[in-house]
Amino acid sequence: MASKKPSKVAKIDIGISEADRAKIAEGLSGLLADSYTLYLMTHNFHWNVKGPMFNTLHLMFMTQYTEQWAALDLIAERIRALGYPAPGTYKEFVKLASIKEIDGVPPALDMVSHLVAAQEATARTARRLFPLLEKANDQPTADLITQRLDLHEKTAWMLRSLLEE
Repeated sequence: MASKKPSKVAKIDIGISEADRAKIAEGLSGLLADSYTLYLMTHNFHWNVKGPMFNTLHLMFMTQYTEQWAALDLIAERIRALGYPAPGTYKEFVKLASIKEIDGVPPALDMVSHLVAAQEATARTARRLFPLLEKANDQPTADLITQRLDLHEKTAWMLRSLLEE
């Protein structure tokens, strides 16, 4: 978890203080936890969706979880570049995530509603990092967060569109 001190093997001098790197890594750890929870929820719904919209949702969810899987690596690697270990266990993710797991197999449109909420929650988690990133002058993390926000907001909009009449 990000609150642990970075390794003393090599000094990190990238122009961001150790204190700011620790706060950024902590925020990114929350984003990683939300992103992993969203990934798992989307993959679960991909496997279990049924009904008249099966093919559309099955393919849409696959596109979404595939993209989400790639994003996990980018977020974890940014945490590592800042000198901190990335969380990587279910126990850590449950503790850090703002998204709660869904029990059972909801109907298809409920799946869509849950995914809208999870996409929006992940966007809120990412957005909370910007004041710290600006203060620390951390453009690489800001760029990553901007890209993630664009995707989560667009995906939430597309999913919301399925719920409209």
